[in-house]
Amino acid sequence: MTPLTLALPKGRLFEQVQEHFAARGLVFDFNDRKLTANDSSGRLKIILVKNADLPTYVHHGIAGLGLCGDDVVYESGYEFPHLLSFDFGHTSMALAARKNHVRTEHLSGSGHLTIATKFTRFTRDYFHGQGVPVKIIRLDGSVELAPVLGLAPYIVDLVETGSTLKANGLEVLETLKKIGVNLFANAAYYKLHYQEIGSLVDTLRTS
Repeated sequence: MTPLTLALPKGRLFEQVQEHFAARGLVFDFNDRKLTANDSSGRLKIILVKNADLPTYVHHGIAGLGLCGDDVVYESGYEFPHLLSFDFGHTSMALAARKNHVRTEHLSGSGHLTIATKFTRFTRDYFHGQGVPVKIIRLDGSVELAPVLGLAPYIVDLVETGSTLKANGLEVLETLKKIGVNLFANAAYYKLHYQEIGSLVDTLRTS
């Protein structure tokens, strides 16, 4: 049996994915800094990639399947067949600023918001959809520094517990979207391996 190829993200989701899969008989681990591994059943070849790069690997068919947050897929601009949503890894995309910041531009509907974020596509689309003009400053590092250092009064970022915002004197002003974690597929790969993928989805769906 040829294993299905699945791209998984490095970072915060990995341990939750590993635990979820192991509970359903799909046990895997990465040793000696290797970036590929097979699960114990032989059903999956798993590729470990940087979170932001994951949709690109699936789009180009390097991995037939991918698992990551809605935010990552949206920023990529790619569209994929959706297979399964998971009940772990949920976060929120939020607008935040320094505590007690007066949101005059946003509240009055005049002027524009200057926002620092790494989620540029989401931020632009969301606020343009609300009729709010925005100036976006792209950052790939710790966006919480932007209001603290005066680069931008607002940030748009993923918020899980809010502890990082609080530690930097920031607070959530608005929750813009709930972000879930999903399994998706390269469209051509899905057509070729429909039955095997369907069986995998059934396995992962079981409680």
